[in-house]
Amino acid sequence: MLTEALKQANKIVNDAVNQLDADIDIDEISTIESISGCTAEVSGLKSVKMEELLTFPNGVQGMAFTLSKDNVGVVFLDEPKGLKAGDRVTRTGRVVDVPVGDALLGRVIDPLGKPLDGLGDIKTDMRMPIEREAFPIMARLPVSVPLQTGIKAIDSFTPIGRGQRELILGDRQSGKTALAVDTIINQKETGVISIYCAIAQRGTAIARVVDNLKKYGVLQNSIIVAAEADETAGMQYAAPYAAAAIGEYFMQKGKDVLVIYDDLTAHARAYREVSLLLRRPPGREAFPGDIFYIHSRLLERSTRLKPELGGGSLTALPIVETEAGNISAYIPTNIISITDGQVYLSSSMFQKGILPAIDTGRSVSRVGGDAQLPAYSSLVGPLKLSFSQFEELESFAKFRSSMDEETAKQLKRGRAIRSVMKQKQFEPMDVVDQIAILTATVEGLLDDVVEADRAKAYEVIISIIHGSKKNVADMILARQKLSKEVKADLISTLKNALLSANLIKVKEN
Repeated sequence: MLTEALKQANKIVNDAVNQLDADIDIDEISTIESISGCTAEVSGLKSVKMEELLTFPNGVQGMAFTLSKDNVGVVFLDEPKGLKAGDRVTRTGRVVDVPVGDALLGRVIDPLGKPLDGLGDIKTDMRMPIEREAFPIMARLPVSVPLQTGIKAIDSFTPIGRGQRELILGDRQSGKTALAVDTIINQKETGVISIYCAIAQRGTAIARVVDNLKKYGVLQNSIIVAAEADETAGMQYAAPYAAAAIGEYFMQKGKDVLVIYDDLTAHARAYREVSLLLRRPPGREAFPGDIFYIHSRLLERSTRLKPELGGGSLTALPIVETEAGNISAYIPTNIISITDGQVYLSSSMFQKGILPAIDTGRSVSRVGGDAQLPAYSSLVGPLKLSFSQFEELESFAKFRSSMDEETAKQLKRGRAIRSVMKQKQFEPMDVVDQIAILTATVEGLLDDVVEADRAKAYEVIISIIHGSKKNVADMILARQKLSKEVKADLISTLKNALLSANLIKVKEN
C-alpha cells in the first residue's frame, strides 16, 4: 500500500517537473561565468540549442558555440564592451539567422543582415538560419550549364559550371579578388545573382569592391556580406554561412547564384581563435580537428537543384591565400580536396606583368568541361598542347644561340597563346569573342602579329564574328558544335580580314 502511494507521489512529482520544463519560457536566464577575448563561458541554460542567439546587457549578442554539461561556450557577435562576470544572459529561442529576399539586392550587410551602406533599413518577410543541411544527392542535377567568367584563361582551360565549387588560390596581392570581381561583372546580362562575402578585410578594400560593382552596373544584382577585420571573430566565422543561406533562398526560387568567399584562410583563422579561447584541443598548425568539416559543410551547399525543388543553382568560388606559393599547406590542401578544381595564381607571373597571373599547368576543373560550350572542344586540346610545349621549350631556348625551324615555330605559337590569355582588369570578354580569337590563335593567324598590333587584330576578329559571320556566333550561343566546313569558312574570312588590315602578311611557299 505504502509502495503504491510512493509510486503515485513520484509520478505526480515527475509530471510536475516535466510540465515545468515544458512551460519554461524561451527567455531562460543565466549569468556569465568568465570572459576571454571574444568568447565567454555561461552557466546553466541547459535547454540552449547549438548556435542559438543569446543576448547580453548593452545590446551585445552572442552565439552558443560549445555545449557541455555544466556550461555553454559563447562566441560574441558584437564587441563585449562593458560586460563582466555575473552579467545576465538571455536566450532568444532561435538560432542565428539572416534576412533573405529581393530587398537585399544592391545592399551591403553584415552576417546578421544589418545594413552597412547607410541606405536605411532592409525590410524582408523571411529569415533563414545561417547553418542548413546540404541538399541530398538525389535532389541535385549534374553540372551541365556553363558559368562564363569572361576570362579567357579560365573559360577555355579551367571552365566553371553552374553549381560547381572552384577554388581560387594564390599568394597575397596576386589578383585573386580582381579575378572574382571580373567574374561578377561578367554576369551583368546573364541573370545570375552574385554574392560577395568579405571576411576579415579592411573597410577600404570592401568599399573598393562596392565602388567597382557600382561603376560597372552590376551592384543592383549583387549582395555584399561583409565582416570587416575589426569585427569579432564570431562575425567573421558566421559570414560565409550567412552568404550561403542568402544564396540558397534565391536558388530555391529557381535563380542561378554565384557566391564568392573572400577568403576562407581568414575564416579558418577566426575559427581557430574562438576554438582556442574555448579550450578546444588544437591540432596541426593549432587548428582544431574539425576545421575540414566546417569548410566541407559550407561548400557542400553549392549545387544545381532539380526543377521540382526550384531548379536554381549555387556556384561557389572560395578564395584561399597561400604563402610563398605553398599549396600543400594545411588549409589549401583541405579546400582543394573539397572543391571541384582550382585556379592557381602565380606570383612570378604577376611580377612579370602576365595578367591575370593564372598558372594553367597547376589549374584544373574536374567538372566544368561537361558544362563548357561545344565550340570550345576543338580549341582547348591544341591550346593546352601548344602552350605546355612552349613552357618547356622557353626555358631551354634562353641558353641556345640558334634553333631549328620547328622549335622556332612552337615558341612563336606559345608566345601568341600567352599574349592572347592576357587580359586587363574590368574587361571580361564575351564568349563569342573569346572563341573567335582562340580559333585564330589555334590556326596560327596571330603568330606573326606584333604585340603593338594585337589589340587592333582582336578588334578586327570581333567585328567579323558579330558582322559577316553572325551566323557562327548564333551557333556558338545555341551550343552547337562548329562543323569543319563552318570552321574553315570562318578561318578563311578572319585571315582575309587580317590581311586587308595589314596585320599579317601572305606567307610564301
